[in-house]
Amino acid sequence: MNSLRGIDLNLLVVLEALLAERHISRAALRLQLSQPAVSHSLARLRQLLDDPLLVRGQGGLVLTPRAHELTAPLAEALAQVRILLGPGGFQPATARRSFRMAMSDYGELVVLPRLLRALRRAAPNIDLVVTQASRETMTAQIADGELDIALGAFAFEPEGVRTAVLFDDDFACAVDAATVRDTGRLDHVAYLARSHVLVTAATERGEAIDAAVTRLGGRRKIACSVPHWSVAPALIVGTNMVLTTARRSLEALADSRLAIFEAPFTIPGFTYSMIWPEKADADPGHTWLRERVRQAVAAPEDEDAAAISLRG
Repeated sequence: MNSLRGIDLNLLVVLEALLAERHISRAALRLQLSQPAVSHSLARLRQLLDDPLLVRGQGGLVLTPRAHELTAPLAEALAQVRILLGPGGFQPATARRSFRMAMSDYGELVVLPRLLRALRRAAPNIDLVVTQASRETMTAQIADGELDIALGAFAFEPEGVRTAVLFDDDFACAVDAATVRDTGRLDHVAYLARSHVLVTAATERGEAIDAAVTRLGGRRKIACSVPHWSVAPALIVGTNMVLTTARRSLEALADSRLAIFEAPFTIPGFTYSMIWPEKADADPGHTWLRERVRQAVAAPEDEDAAAISLRG
């Protein structure tokens, strides 16, 4: 076991940046160090840990299994060191830190733009590393400490995981505005007569939509299935297809080519939440970030010119 007396804590900060960036030049830029200095630190880390840590792979540097194992405990250890050595409370204007978040592209549309603007204003040296995964995987990664925060519609809260409701969302329909110039909307007959775009990332919600359609005695004809929320609205422009999806994702796009209206039948909505490791409750930096997330989703709609007025 390596003696702590022989370890320079600055090396761990360099390692944190290298594991996040997986690129020597970007890590150097993030740390405001020269590239040779970061390369020298990487060489020392490889010797200290007896592992190459980053190796050449397809598309650039990739982490070794040992480096993957180090990512979560290193982030946790450095967070505690920063709390121990930092000034009382969290100083966002001067803090240097990276947070690991996970969300679908729905969250990237609805939450991330406002959150990132707030961070760049208040804490320009706070970095976000955002990934995507299934709700089950995100929950497991939070429980294991591999993520700091995850956003989604979570159905359960395992031991060691905290949850905070961010907002409730419901469903709206969108079509090319040129195809509904007179009414601005579709009744259920016209809705079922058209082809549809389906977002497969929201399987349960798609099933809820289809269940509501079945109660009307109909069935949607799915012309195109896509895995992401963000691309779906663009697919209906210039066509007579219909998209039934989360209202906030449509509002975030603010596409004037779309006519957005209430669904011609009742569809159950969903609750969007934030989860984080229970052990992060004592971390003032983490607490500060969670509050920024809450503020990002609670901001008045007139802050964003993107807000759309729903017809009907």
